[in-house]
Amino acid sequence: MLWAAGVCVIVHLPERGLPEVLHWGRDLGDLGHRDLEELRRARERPVSPSALDAPWPLTLVPGEPDGWEGRPGLAAHRAGRAQYPEWTVADAGFETDADTRTLHVSAEAPGLRLDSRLHLDDTGVLRVAHELANTGEEPLSLAALEAVMPVGDRAAEVLDFTGRWTRERVPQRGALAQGSRVRETRRGRTGHDSPFTLVLGTPGFDSAAGELWAVHLAWSGDAVYRHDALPESRTLLGAGPLLRPGEIELAPGASFRTPEAVFVWSDRGLDGLGDRFHRSLRARPSHPREPRPVVLNTWEAVYFKHDLARLETLARTAADIGVERFVLDDGWFLGRRDDTAGLGDWTVDPEVWPEGLHPIVRTVRSLGMQFGLWLEPEMVNPDSNLAREHPEWLLQPPSTRAWRGQYALDLTRPEAFGHLLDAISALVGEYGLDYIKWDQNRDLIEAVHDGRANVHRHTEALYRLLDRLRDRHPRLEIESCASGGARVDLGILARTDRVWASDTNDPVERLAIQRWTELLLPLELIGSHIGPPTAHTTRRASDLDFRIATAVFGSAGIEWDITTCTPEELDRLRDGVACYRRLRGLLHTGVLSHLDTGDEGTTATAVVSDDRARAVVRVARHATGPRALATALRIPGLDPERRYQVAPVPELPVPRGLDEIPRRG
Repeated sequence: MLWAAGVCVIVHLPERGLPEVLHWGRDLGDLGHRDLEELRRARERPVSPSALDAPWPLTLVPGEPDGWEGRPGLAAHRAGRAQYPEWTVADAGFETDADTRTLHVSAEAPGLRLDSRLHLDDTGVLRVAHELANTGEEPLSLAALEAVMPVGDRAAEVLDFTGRWTRERVPQRGALAQGSRVRETRRGRTGHDSPFTLVLGTPGFDSAAGELWAVHLAWSGDAVYRHDALPESRTLLGAGPLLRPGEIELAPGASFRTPEAVFVWSDRGLDGLGDRFHRSLRARPSHPREPRPVVLNTWEAVYFKHDLARLETLARTAADIGVERFVLDDGWFLGRRDDTAGLGDWTVDPEVWPEGLHPIVRTVRSLGMQFGLWLEPEMVNPDSNLAREHPEWLLQPPSTRAWRGQYALDLTRPEAFGHLLDAISALVGEYGLDYIKWDQNRDLIEAVHDGRANVHRHTEALYRLLDRLRDRHPRLEIESCASGGARVDLGILARTDRVWASDTNDPVERLAIQRWTELLLPLELIGSHIGPPTAHTTRRASDLDFRIATAVFGSAGIEWDITTCTPEELDRLRDGVACYRRLRGLLHTGVLSHLDTGDEGTTATAVVSDDRARAVVRVARHATGPRALATALRIPGLDPERRYQVAPVPELPVPRGLDEIPRRG
């Protein structure tokens, strides 16, 4: 048994075959040997009509030798000969005597060894990974290796996500239908339309109520999310990497390890799931501990038009209103006057910056701000010195369709990997960079290495590159951006400090994008910026106070040419920045809830401190609704024995009442 924070996982080790998960969900208490045996018998499926002659198990890696007729957990072949391993457990137990929350199982079959690791952390989050080794004498071609867990019999609805550029993480929900259902992502990155988190739940579950089982794959490449509801079996939920034909060929003695599938159970609805995810992430040793600084990013202020005097004025204005980190975006490197040239040539353009970036770095630091830089290291423009000198470094053949005038570099090539590591390290060292905004602006189509599909190995190489860079520069912070929110996952966040949730700063769009990003991530990991009065992406105009209130609930910043602001706008920005800086200690440690307003045009978000002493609530009206008056809100997590004083946030103006709106006639 593994148990923590009201969750338990009960695994049965049979005399032959792989282990079977008897229970994953609510803590069943202190069960003795007899209780566990009774649970095993209760979970043993009877023989159904027109089926196998004897009961069959539902194992950690289900397959046809078990009697499983859904999507297999493992698919492989040797020279076209299908592999149906009949496993024998060679070793099973806790990893160490002191660690009773990590179960390790090692199983063997002719020519194969499977090592499975199940870790239940202090917050009740379960992480599952498998490693398959080829112990035979012939190469093994691997087609699938996925982690699965059984869910409760009451699961009846499914939630996952889709989306597009500037409209990420759009929920889609429906009834749980019978059969093996699969969502595949083939973008070469997580994707704007990623399933993100697959949730199965009891009928009518919502933010505050319902029993839920969820999985997220901590992986930034192609992925499979699946659930299996077969007539003869318990329902399964799972995820794993999508492996293209011929992509993973294991030579004798070689092995393949899956990314972690992160499983979460909750009996407190979607916010209960989110709370477990958030607490688990905040407990990581690598989780950001310093207050998340107010960022000014220059993209929507100057675009490619870099000019020292203009940028210094922007920096002084930013420092004056309380900005703490200044990030110079695209346009600083060799030949980069638009998005058709320069990617790959990571040296400062001497025509634009004859003294390098030192003048702007000195100005920014003299104003008390940190300095950051935008890069897109994985990409290359054909119009670049790098592409002309090393066309063999491209991940795609030249005939592949271009995307934003760029192609990807093959990071599995040691020469390309080493070049990028040294080039980025040189920039970090020369300018003492505090921060990198690491972008990636295209899907990977026809990604190959020496003719073989290469998305998976390329993604592993990206992770190694980030790890090596952080080893060299341990104080460097990195933001993950991929055309906005196309790489938001726990794999990239194991190596970065925040994600850019979307390229849109339109607050109406952002409310929905951030609400669902918050299912997985706490606010401090979600970049959220105040944009200009008219949004760059949607052309929608919105009030400054609305834009501020949206950005405060995140890792806040500004993306706007604030040198064009009126004195009144600068005062309001200064107050908004002060509001964020005062509240971020609460926002970035408290418990997040999404409240039922009874009105589809209004969203309400609350954060309650862990000691339940204080809370902050944001109510946002983004569309007209059927009610003339707002409903009373119930704030979960407050102490019913306490009395609380309710007051507007002092730094922001109180919204006008109806009596202040001019009436005609």
